[in-house]
Amino acid sequence: MDTTQNIQSSYTHINSRKAVVKCPSFLKFKPSLSRLIISACIILLNAWHADAQKYAVAVNTADAIALGTISVDCSYSTGRHITVNAGARINPWTFKSGSSKQFQTRHQTYYAGIRYWYWNAYSGWWTGAKAQFQEYNRGGILSQTTEEGNAYGLAINGGYSLMLSKHLNLDFGIGLWGGKQSYTEFSCPKCGRITASGKRFFILPDELIISLAWIF
Repeated sequence: MDTTQNIQSSYTHINSRKAVVKCPSFLKFKPSLSRLIISACIILLNAWHADAQKYAVAVNTADAIALGTISVDCSYSTGRHITVNAGARINPWTFKSGSSKQFQTRHQTYYAGIRYWYWNAYSGWWTGAKAQFQEYNRGGILSQTTEEGNAYGLAINGGYSLMLSKHLNLDFGIGLWGGKQSYTEFSCPKCGRITASGKRFFILPDELIISLAWIF
């Protein structure tokens, strides 16, 4: 009888010890591990989304103010610090046509180049270089002398890109370009009297940039 009671007592004691056995420590950290995995996924998704923003399309408002020049610039990010871009500026307008006060700055300009971003593509300070071609006819603005021709060369520029929102930037920039041009000068915007012609090298200001850029 005593032996049976001792066995039952031992069994009960063992069961009671089993009841208070603690769970393995790794089971306790399951919620924290889940949060860690979720956080890692969010970071990776954000990194993927940021990496997906490789393209930009910009319109230069300063060009529009310059007697209605139409412009567009398209760029692609090849890495954190480098973007390649190409664009065009076109002004087909003649003002007060046929009168003694006629003036114009007609041109079509095409370029392709590269920008280096010191912090990150599409953000902060940048410098760039590009090859550029322009066909132009301008005159009657500061004087009656009118010049037409074509020019080609290289440009260097620099500026700053301010992030306004997730997809919208405000870009500022200025530069110089130089090369060779073929030209013909006329005494006034509407007459055909040639006063000079030839070829020459030049260094001129490049466009002033105050652009709105859509990043995607």
